[in-house]
Amino acid sequence: MNDTFLLDEKMISLVNGCEKEVQSTFKRQEEICTYNSLKVLSAFHKNKINEAHFNATTGYGYNDLGRDAIEQVYADIFKSEAALVRSQFISGSHALTVALFALLRPGDFLLSITGTPYDTLHEVIGIKENSSSLKSFGVLYDEIDLKENDFDYQKIEEYLKNHSVKVIEIQRSKGYSTRKSISIEKVEKVVNFIKKINQEIIIMVDNCYCEFVSKKEPIEVGCDLAVGSLIKNLGGGIAPNGAYIVGRKDLIHLCAERLTLPGEGAEVGPSLGINKSILQGLFLAPSVVLSSLKTAILTSKVLGELGYEVDPKYDEERVDIVQNIIFHDKDKLIKYTQGIQSSSPIDSMALPLPWDMPGYSDQVIMASGSFTQGSSIELSCDGPIREPFIAYQQGSLTYEYGKIALIHATSFLGEKHEN
Repeated sequence: MNDTFLLDEKMISLVNGCEKEVQSTFKRQEEICTYNSLKVLSAFHKNKINEAHFNATTGYGYNDLGRDAIEQVYADIFKSEAALVRSQFISGSHALTVALFALLRPGDFLLSITGTPYDTLHEVIGIKENSSSLKSFGVLYDEIDLKENDFDYQKIEEYLKNHSVKVIEIQRSKGYSTRKSISIEKVEKVVNFIKKINQEIIIMVDNCYCEFVSKKEPIEVGCDLAVGSLIKNLGGGIAPNGAYIVGRKDLIHLCAERLTLPGEGAEVGPSLGINKSILQGLFLAPSVVLSSLKTAILTSKVLGELGYEVDPKYDEERVDIVQNIIFHDKDKLIKYTQGIQSSSPIDSMALPLPWDMPGYSDQVIMASGSFTQGSSIELSCDGPIREPFIAYQQGSLTYEYGKIALIHATSFLGEKHEN
């Protein structure tokens, strides 16, 4: 195409051939995209979204009509009683932190039933020592690992009968682990199981990377809270920052008072002109998620054809936008990540190297040549420098850019990987 891209002719041929073979898998995701697009459009119509909702507020943010309308749109899409959607959330991890501190008090018990949570929550919970952690405030914590990529129902039942658990946390996406991500069907089954044991337990879901991948979301299957980021799926590559919490009205109230201050809660928090970006990003989100999924499906097919271990495989059910490529080789992980970076629109000239990233125990290599810093719905690739050296690839604002990046990144690996 031009001198800035390393596009190997054999790799172009391979990718084009693989693209033809995955069309039926694409069609499944396209049908889900249409369903979720209708869901979003219906919520916009129901709440009479109009140009006045784009207006900005400053200072305290009293009477921010756009902010309040956005939260009602989110509540309708998720079929929840209430929603908190704010630019004051720095990230999905921040929103999860706010929710946990809102729900838990000294002496309360938090239980994860999907094993150890994502690295950025280790210091929040107190898995890794921190004087500001939940543990430092007297909150108790334990975890139950998954069993063969499903919930360990026997251990969960035994644990709940012998411990007074207040909050159960479910992380749907795999994070930096080798397990499978958790489908909405599995979430529904375990929620029904838990509620039969104890109706009072609060079930909170980390829904990051999973929104609009399926037709249902966690609140629809009985969860009490769901949390996610706006620089992932629901921001559509347009929202510049922020996150959301959806669920029961009483719990959302607690979260709002933890984010701002008791007595004012959701009534304050200026939008500062971000409302239009949040709404436009949400409007585009179903199709952007589809582009991400199609890029992931094609990546899985191509890298599988090249002999690499991939998860999920191209024709497996998708639960999130993350595609794992298991290299079993440090240098291959680094080279592939560098290939993704060099095919990015922003900072394509930068060379990613492993570094000590805040909140992570191992060095991490990360490619994210994105318009929004840290945006995972834009094409990115990262992974911890530890066995088995997995690249976690996610995103792509359009499928076409994702396909180009895939050809480039696989060419970056070198001739010895050609079939």
